[in-house]
Amino acid sequence: MAGKSVLKRVDWLTVLFYLLLVTIGWVNIYSSTFSEADSSIFDFGALHGKQLFFILASFASIVILLALEASFYERFSSLLYIICLVLLLGLFVFGKTISGATSWYNLGFFNFQPSELAKVATALALAKYLSDIQTDIKRRKDQLYAFAIILIPAILIIPQPDPGSALVFFSLTFVIFREGLPLYYLGIAMLAILTFISTLMFGTIWVVIFIALLLILFFLLKNKKFRVPVIPLSVAVIVTILFSLSVNFVFNNVFEQRHRDRFSLWLRLEKDPNKLEQIRKTIGYNTYQSEKAIESGGFFGKGFLEGTRTKGDFVPEQHSDYIFTTVGEEWGFIGTATVVLLFTLLLLRLVYLAERQKTDFSRMYGYGVVSILLIHYFINIGMVIGILPTIGIPLPFFSYGGSGLLFFTALLFVFLKLDANRLKEGI
Repeated sequence: MAGKSVLKRVDWLTVLFYLLLVTIGWVNIYSSTFSEADSSIFDFGALHGKQLFFILASFASIVILLALEASFYERFSSLLYIICLVLLLGLFVFGKTISGATSWYNLGFFNFQPSELAKVATALALAKYLSDIQTDIKRRKDQLYAFAIILIPAILIIPQPDPGSALVFFSLTFVIFREGLPLYYLGIAMLAILTFISTLMFGTIWVVIFIALLLILFFLLKNKKFRVPVIPLSVAVIVTILFSLSVNFVFNNVFEQRHRDRFSLWLRLEKDPNKLEQIRKTIGYNTYQSEKAIESGGFFGKGFLEGTRTKGDFVPEQHSDYIFTTVGEEWGFIGTATVVLLFTLLLLRLVYLAERQKTDFSRMYGYGVVSILLIHYFINIGMVIGILPTIGIPLPFFSYGGSGLLFFTALLFVFLKLDANRLKEGI
């Protein structure tokens, strides 16, 4: 009876979006890994067969996630977070290295990536902490603790090295902003990013000149009744200039050559067109080939299993991080637009569900789910079509990978359980 009750209360529109994305993703994984030697779609030795197994395992996990009491997730969120930190630390001793990153535990039948579970745990722990303090997070101590919850797992993941997964954790800062973090923090972050990029593209001198012109314009146009905060403004200007002066040193002495090449490709820093093209075909090879594959798909695509670049293995890792390339080549603009629309509708639906929650914990966790899915979606598609540098994070519910699918499913359905519980309690 309890199981039937949960099924009545669960948001089936969100479940529909999930099922569509998982199904379309699997079809494209099958296409990107297909060979004439494949005897069956149920060949669990092939990549598409392994993904089908994890899809079925994810469906089984949904039953468990929905069967558990909603209070379980809040009550044990801190414990789960601590377990994940221990697992991340254990990678430095027991981790398995794949593609240069020591991010997995080899369990024999399955390579377990704890950073995926840590995303779920961190979203739960942050929601738990913010809901417990019962404040709009104006106090510095509360802000420090909230940021620490996000930073600790990210710091443990960066040395693996897996900067892409670490970056995902910083998306959870949007949850803190939703709960009242002053917007000037966002302004500081945006200023730092703009200063970094502007310095690389134009040089420190032009950045300083631009800041000086802005100051002159500000003082000329300001209202006489408005008092200028001279000291804070002066500190901000000095810090910005010092930061700009440090950018080139960090870029040339801290970043590795592959990182510098990726920024050179993304920002077109290399002025020699021949050298730029060479970088595109080496460091930017994946993106270069993915752009060509998507472009070749045209409006309607070449058809299922008819992608010549997909069949020719032109794009490395096409079944995982670059799975969107298969959609573009075989299904064309129609296919890519459909996938983008499904993800957009899913995210909008989750925002709606988060806003209708009556408990702080459920609302905050809901926004954590939105933040994590959004940054994965935005960065993955952005790097595939060449508007963002290659980072290497999967497309949720879509890319090949057992750990990713299982824990993206857990991330989503824990929230659907919390939302269903809202209706059960009549609140």
